[in-house]
Amino acid sequence: MNMTPKQTVSYLDEYVIGQDNAKKTIAIALRTRYRRMQLDEAMQDEVMPKNILMIGSTGVGKTEIARRLAKLMNLPFIKVEASKYTEVGFVGRDVESMIRDLVMTSIDIVKKEHQAKSIEQIGNYVLDKIVDKLLPPLPLMASAQKKEEYKTSREKMKQKVLDGHMDEKVIEIDMPKASIDFNDTNLPPEMAKVQESFSQMFSGLNKEDIKKEVSVFDAKHILRGEATEKLLDMSAVQIEALKRAEEGGIVFLDEIDKIAVGAKNDGRSDPSKEGVQRDLLPIVEGSTVSTKFGQIKTDHILFIAAGAFHVSKPSDLIPELQGRFPLRVELESMTEEALYKILTQTKNSLLRQYEALLKVEDITLKFDDEAIKAFAKLSHMANEKTEDIGARRLHTVIEKVIEDISYTADERAGETITITQELVHEKLDMLIEDEDIARYIL
Repeated sequence: MNMTPKQTVSYLDEYVIGQDNAKKTIAIALRTRYRRMQLDEAMQDEVMPKNILMIGSTGVGKTEIARRLAKLMNLPFIKVEASKYTEVGFVGRDVESMIRDLVMTSIDIVKKEHQAKSIEQIGNYVLDKIVDKLLPPLPLMASAQKKEEYKTSREKMKQKVLDGHMDEKVIEIDMPKASIDFNDTNLPPEMAKVQESFSQMFSGLNKEDIKKEVSVFDAKHILRGEATEKLLDMSAVQIEALKRAEEGGIVFLDEIDKIAVGAKNDGRSDPSKEGVQRDLLPIVEGSTVSTKFGQIKTDHILFIAAGAFHVSKPSDLIPELQGRFPLRVELESMTEEALYKILTQTKNSLLRQYEALLKVEDITLKFDDEAIKAFAKLSHMANEKTEDIGARRLHTVIEKVIEDISYTADERAGETITITQELVHEKLDMLIEDEDIARYIL
């Protein structure tokens, strides 16, 4: 991925309003990955990733930036919640499992790329299998004339299958018995290999395929999986996937503030939280993690951590871990203007989503500009009076206004409904003015 920082920011601007500092920092970090790969090997080893810590309230765009990056990049990317990990010895997920998850994601990406390269071979394999069922082969002793006629018939049948004319036809195909697949990335690699051996042993006990009658349309999808297994070199896929995860992998570690031990604990440290930080430290600073596909070094994996830090502060993390996140960006709280822009300028905004959803019921939904401004203003007021949940407040207030329309949508087909400023105030004013009600309803 060799997008310039400006191109990356431009893409993120379509989905995330404001937060220019965060977008700029991440765009530069991604470009640095590309620059590093152009250096000679000796220099590549010296250039370490500059991990990023994003600090900001909930609903300001931290997770949205990560979600959009995952779609933008053709790099192994995973988003994990720090709060689901626990110290070794406690019940929970092992911190190393995030790297195993990253490898699995990398394998999926590389596998899809190899499938795309072999799409013609896979298509031909599936087509031949289906035509063999629709037009069984001739006996070996058939005459030359019969063979020529069969060849012509076969070509015609292939075209019919490609054109979809045979989709409803039912054929009998051999389906392999489902094997037990162990993909628990929380298991130590040695245990995973033992379980895999058991899986292969059980699948080998009865190798008879199951015969099943399916339509040609369904057979196309079923046989595609079989073709992929037979035609792809999975050992090459695994080697490339491990390398790509090592060199370009990105781990987005959300809710990192939940494993920080805040000052309010009055010195009673939580061994589980602090233990997770200590377990996380070697992975972030660079170590070797064993996976069932081989060992992977984490030295050049980019870690982006994010947290609201309401109760705790970044300084409540252990000093060694703080030092592994040298780049810090603080995301601003949502202003009334930012909330208005989120509703009007983002691609597939909430308003567009509601319009599309009600269009399914043949209702044309429209929003006055003044109504949109009222949504932004009242959302901002609710955030100030109760908990600040950022842009997520927009979901709550819009849903409250649209609720009755959505409930009776089946009775109003063909109507054009305009959401006005008056309707917004009528539905929301009382709720927002009464702080007690606002706390429970909004």
